[in-house]
Amino acid sequence: MSVTGIVLAISVQNVIYATLMVGGVGLVIGLLLGVTGHIFRVDVDEKQQAIRACLPGNNCGGCGYPGCDGLAEAIFKGEAPVNACPVGGAAVAAKIAEVMGVDAAEVPASEGKKAFVKCKGDNDTAVLNEKGRKICQYGCIACGLCEKACAFDAIHVVNGVAVVDREKCVGCGACAAKCPKKIIELVPESKEHMVACSNHDTGKEVRAVCKVGCIACGMCAKNCPEGAIAVEDNLAVIDYEKCTNCGTCKEKCPVKVIR
Repeated sequence: MSVTGIVLAISVQNVIYATLMVGGVGLVIGLLLGVTGHIFRVDVDEKQQAIRACLPGNNCGGCGYPGCDGLAEAIFKGEAPVNACPVGGAAVAAKIAEVMGVDAAEVPASEGKKAFVKCKGDNDTAVLNEKGRKICQYGCIACGLCEKACAFDAIHVVNGVAVVDREKCVGCGACAAKCPKKIIELVPESKEHMVACSNHDTGKEVRAVCKVGCIACGMCAKNCPEGAIAVEDNLAVIDYEKCTNCGTCKEKCPVKVIR
């Protein structure tokens, strides 16, 4: 055999050895993964899977659990009610109740909620400094974190202040959780009047930084027939359990801060 033939034979032999070695390593790894997966496998109950299938899959976290999988597990274990999904509402609650063997009629009604930004001071009504930023330390800073957090395109920064689209809002609370100023709250869907301000300074100080901020005059509280609104720490606050949507507070507010 020539030298060229010997070299060629050795090269082919090396390729075969390398192929066998790689294949052998792959086979061993595959077997180890299979055994490990079997040992650490977590069996999910069929009922839990059925609950998960009922949930919308937005994984917004509005229910307080880590995504829809976490909520499905919590409902299955009895740690969360069947109507815990704020996105699915009554329709999803009815489906889950059927899976859980619960009479849908016995499921307490859960009113939906909408996000509300407790600030009305946009770039036209709030006093801005030389850098174009609001002087008010309580209001919306237009950072856009709420907008980025919303999976439903329901909140946007418009002219320097975050604005909620109530038609799109599902009340998941993602925007409220991300707001660095903590001025976004979830309000019962049926309620129509809200105080669009978060400033706790005196009326005079508020006037110096915003044309539409609450001045704590108390006109809303004095005229509310249900006693559903009060001035607390220089800011009007509505008790939504008492509010009947009569609109008196809005009519009497001199700065029109109640929407």
